[in-house]
Amino acid sequence: MKDTRNLGLYLHIPFCERKCLYCDFLSAAADTSTKDNYVEALMKEINSYKEMASKYSVKTIFIGGGTPTSLNADSIIRIMEKVKDTFLISCNAEITIEMNPGTIDREKLLAIRHSGINRISMGLQSADNKELKLLGRIHTYETFLENYSLARELGFDNINIDLMSSLPEQSLDKWMKTLEKVTDLNPEHISAYSLILEEGTPFYQKYSSIPIDEELDRQMYWETENYLKSKGYEHYEVSNYAKKAKECRHNNSYWVRENYLGLGLGASSMIENTRFRKEDNLKEYIKNAGNHVLTDKEIEKLSINQQMEEFMFLGLRLMEGVSKAVFERTFQIPMDNIYKEELERSIREELLQEKEGRVYLTNRGIDLSNTVMARFLLE
Repeated sequence: MKDTRNLGLYLHIPFCERKCLYCDFLSAAADTSTKDNYVEALMKEINSYKEMASKYSVKTIFIGGGTPTSLNADSIIRIMEKVKDTFLISCNAEITIEMNPGTIDREKLLAIRHSGINRISMGLQSADNKELKLLGRIHTYETFLENYSLARELGFDNINIDLMSSLPEQSLDKWMKTLEKVTDLNPEHISAYSLILEEGTPFYQKYSSIPIDEELDRQMYWETENYLKSKGYEHYEVSNYAKKAKECRHNNSYWVRENYLGLGLGASSMIENTRFRKEDNLKEYIKNAGNHVLTDKEIEKLSINQQMEEFMFLGLRLMEGVSKAVFERTFQIPMDNIYKEELERSIREELLQEKEGRVYLTNRGIDLSNTVMARFLLE
């Protein structure tokens, strides 16, 4: 068997039943015809990578959106069949699909399971129905419970639940009640993000003039860590928690800068230190899918300095931080030769710690992470 390099695949499904009020992702509602045309285009694009695919072994696949489960069961099966036909998939590959409650049923879940998908990421956001309505979600907490129970019944044993804190008028007590309800379900993984008001969204228009309670936001963050640790979850990345050996391998590959290929509308890639993204106009993407000259945009070969920057500010998202030995092995120069002053200053200010050859954020450094990351910019 010839030597192959590791690769992660990201497949973007840009459709939702309804756009949430806080969301600025590349997604929108669409009719059946548009979805069908998109699936055909996506499969054409997947097929166009057949020659390149022989050089890589796919270790992780992440089908994201949008809401991938807004597609019908047949479309999901066909996409997975095309991926398997095109790429060399590792026998123990982690294959994730995002799904929103209210977009799945028994037939679709069975199709997902039989297609080889072995990890589900469920977008709950809150266990409070008033908060769900505020966010513009299409589901209730009861709908989520039905979908979660069905997934367990059908044999899914690796489930992530997405949650969102610092919502308008959300108290610490309300947030902790959501955490309690979710941990009672014992999912393998929990992603907990603070709401970010993105320009151009209804939430931004409505709430951007209201001062953010930074103190409450940070209190929620640290109470989340303490509570989830008490329930057996390891805080392994700034916003992510997992049971033992259940970390999201696909997302971890981003933080350690492994090769990944993004397929679908607007999807981003990094292959051998070259970054690029796909066409983000739906009509143009469907028209030109598979023609890389027309669909690959913003192609940038990263300089050594840019690679070093990314090594630091992506790697520091992980609780274990970055390895000095790996830095030197990767760039053929010690980390201290490049960042000695920045490291010493950040350690002195108790923003970073160093232990056994690894550099990682302190609790204070996590609270001031934007300040810390900016120090590692070289250009």
